[in-house]
Amino acid sequence: MDSELRTGMGRINFVSCFRALPLPLDQRCAKICLDVKADVSNRKKDSQPASRDSRSAKERAKATHVWLVLWKASHAVEQNARASVAKLELGLTDFAVLEMLLHKGPQPVNTIGKRVLLTSGSITTAIDRLESRDLVYRTGHPEDRRTRMVHLTEEGRRVIERAFQLHARDMEEMAKVLNSQERIELVRLLKKLGRYAEAKAQ
Repeated sequence: MDSELRTGMGRINFVSCFRALPLPLDQRCAKICLDVKADVSNRKKDSQPASRDSRSAKERAKATHVWLVLWKASHAVEQNARASVAKLELGLTDFAVLEMLLHKGPQPVNTIGKRVLLTSGSITTAIDRLESRDLVYRTGHPEDRRTRMVHLTEEGRRVIERAFQLHARDMEEMAKVLNSQERIELVRLLKKLGRYAEAKAQ
């Protein structure tokens, strides 16, 4: 019978180990058996993660998994955004319209609707609501009489500047888990995916 066993630490000589242990006979046998079992078990564990990791990486790369993660993240971010805007006493749609006018200047009604993802009927209702609160006003387009331009009033500018400052602080708090480079890379990838998906849907 071979008196040696190859393990992760090299060859074990049973006779040498048996004699070297300062224990009674029965305890020596038990000790050696436990040590060998532990070594064999550890070697099995070391050989398994690689295959598991490989399968896991393939699963994470599937488009269905990407969509699921993206959907969950988008939902969670939107919940934070809605909670932030709700504190400002503005609806999400009203905030989006005012924010666009703040950063883009006067815009045609239909252009605003496309940017904030509202139908022509819904964006008209939203503009009517904001106009009734004296936050925006409409004028004719200088080159197209069929088009109406939407502008911020002084009150509207004051409201959205303050609201956007508070909202930006909340969003910064939410996104602090990502550093600057991670944010830039995330935006790049989302734009790449979004543009392709948009073109494919048309």
